[in-house]
Amino acid sequence: MPTRIGVVFTLKVSLKEIDPPVWRLIEVPAEITLLRLHETIQTAMPWFDYHLHAFTIDSQEYGDPDPDFDVGEVVDERGKRLGALVTEVGAVFDYAYDFGDGWHHDIELVSMGIRQPGSEYPRVIDGRRACPPEDVGGPDGYADFLEALRGRRSRRRTELLEWVGGDFDPEAFDLATTNEALAITRAPWDRSTRR
Repeated sequence: MPTRIGVVFTLKVSLKEIDPPVWRLIEVPAEITLLRLHETIQTAMPWFDYHLHAFTIDSQEYGDPDPDFDVGEVVDERGKRLGALVTEVGAVFDYAYDFGDGWHHDIELVSMGIRQPGSEYPRVIDGRRACPPEDVGGPDGYADFLEALRGRRSRRRTELLEWVGGDFDPEAFDLATTNEALAITRAPWDRSTRR
């Protein structure tokens, strides 16, 4: 299927097994590669790209093939464009990050539109809640983390706050700061798609 030049996909990226939900609504060009989509999700959540990742679309896994690990047939994500793989509004596919912690995200194609003149993509247009800290132990570890943070003046709470850098608000999400981070990481070809 040909790439859809000038088309913008609105994607809802939702972290699975987390309650209340953590999600981002992201606009990306349909011709974005899966590698660039990975980088966008890392910045938007934000994750820190410390770990392996993979997309699963129509039962095919896409990622960064590593000859040192036998993880099945993984198609190289670098040359694969989202608009050629996901073609219908309502389609949902999986993005896995940190195979040890086991984070999975549902990515739903919410809508397709036309690029807005003067707009830069990718960009986040909405979202809710803070992303869990890296290496917290997956959904179960994150639930334990939040439970420990609710305890007042406990030694465990103090240790965890020190571990995350002093403070953690699970309800925090700042749209402007997220888009500033995306602007910094925006690749030159992203800027060239501004019309």
